[in-house]
Amino acid sequence: MIEAVGLTKFYGPHPAIMDVSFEVAEGEVVGFLGPNGAGKSTTMRILTGYMSATAGRAFVAGHDVSEESLEARRHVGYMPEHIALYPDMRVTEYLTYCGKLEGMGRQELADRMAFVLSKCSLEDRADSMIGFLSLGYRQRVGLAQALLHDPPVLILDEPTIGLDPIQIVEVRGLIKELAGRHTILLSTHILPEAQASCERVLIMNHGRIIAEGAPSRLTAQIRQAETYRLVVKSPSEGILAQLRQIPNVVGAQQQARDTYLVDARIGTDPRSELVKNAVEKGWGLLELSPLEMTLEDVFHALTRKESAA
Repeated sequence: MIEAVGLTKFYGPHPAIMDVSFEVAEGEVVGFLGPNGAGKSTTMRILTGYMSATAGRAFVAGHDVSEESLEARRHVGYMPEHIALYPDMRVTEYLTYCGKLEGMGRQELADRMAFVLSKCSLEDRADSMIGFLSLGYRQRVGLAQALLHDPPVLILDEPTIGLDPIQIVEVRGLIKELAGRHTILLSTHILPEAQASCERVLIMNHGRIIAEGAPSRLTAQIRQAETYRLVVKSPSEGILAQLRQIPNVVGAQQQARDTYLVDARIGTDPRSELVKNAVEKGWGLLELSPLEMTLEDVFHALTRKESAA
């Protein structure tokens, strides 16, 4: 549904992105992660026809963004990082204006207007002047505009900036609800948001994609081992040596007086053996749980690695 092939963009002599290639399948929700200046917004602007690429090609719903720009844009709902709103318009006036630009008929516009006002929690601000709205409500108006014509593809650049924690949860829920019916590419600096909303992530740094995949796969790629936290009631000096003798355990270290971190080969699960040893050797097992690596850990590990290269 979205395809980027070797996208490159120069601003004068300076490259913003270099040889960016990826695909987003129909109905998929993909997160676009990276530090400021990584090239996320530039890539999204090219995909939406907002700007042209120096080299490479982009396709949306099978349409070449450069050669079939108008048709490609008809299939996209775009929420830019900095939303161009008209402060002297009321919310309904602005959405009506956007709907007419999309060529929507009167009844279709009325139905979709009611839908997006409800989904974006704007019903009580429908007649408010946009210039008097808070930043959070302006973000909701931008999202409503992107959804208005029911596009198959949504490209959302930092959709939760300015929202409070409750509103962020609501937007996450909306994105999950839209998944499957819409193909969604969203950029964010809020890493837990990507972990909560996205099936797959693209991590960008210095204008290039440095990693992509499901968060769990990227975690395994960085860690190269499954890690478990073991907490015991009766720690002893011999526990570390005993842990290292357990099949598929590749390492163990003591984190605190009664807490140990046990590394196992990817794809194995040593927990039954750990429990068996704890019982037989009288360690007094208090806790045995997988140590989760967050998407934030993955992001920082990959960007540090890229910067050091």
